[in-house]
Amino acid sequence: MKIIENIVKSTSYVTALVLVLLVVLILFDALSRYLFSMGSTSLQELEWHFFDVVILLSIAYTLKYNAHVRVDIFYAKFSPKLQAIINILTTLFFIFPLSFLIIYVGVGFVEMSFVQNEASSDPGGLSNRWIVKSLMPLSFIILLLQSLEELINSYKEWKVL
Repeated sequence: MKIIENIVKSTSYVTALVLVLLVVLILFDALSRYLFSMGSTSLQELEWHFFDVVILLSIAYTLKYNAHVRVDIFYAKFSPKLQAIINILTTLFFIFPLSFLIIYVGVGFVEMSFVQNEASSDPGGLSNRWIVKSLMPLSFIILLLQSLEELINSYKEWKVL
């Protein structure tokens, strides 16, 4: 459990750093475009890649701190025991299968991108697209680990109540 916690914490630090870099990059890109009429395809694509990093690596952190989308209008009114049962069921029947599917499909997706040496189709765009695509299965592996921790915690809570 401590290992999972450290993995999620580390990815949250990486995400925070990339988010700061993304803000600086967008500011620089906007200023250079509007003040100096200098645009860059690679800078814009790097913004998209940084945005991908922030979104994908934030999924497990969001689950850990219970900030994910849920119909709280009903969930908040349920007893703690029913909330634990709902958490167990949603983890088993939604998070686990979706994570396994995205990992399974994503690894092939990344492999194909790597083998083809996929690059941007835009002139001046970025190469090595497999790097950012590899975040997809990686982020869902981290989500799977975090959801395992959540499942264990919900089970313990259910047993106590």
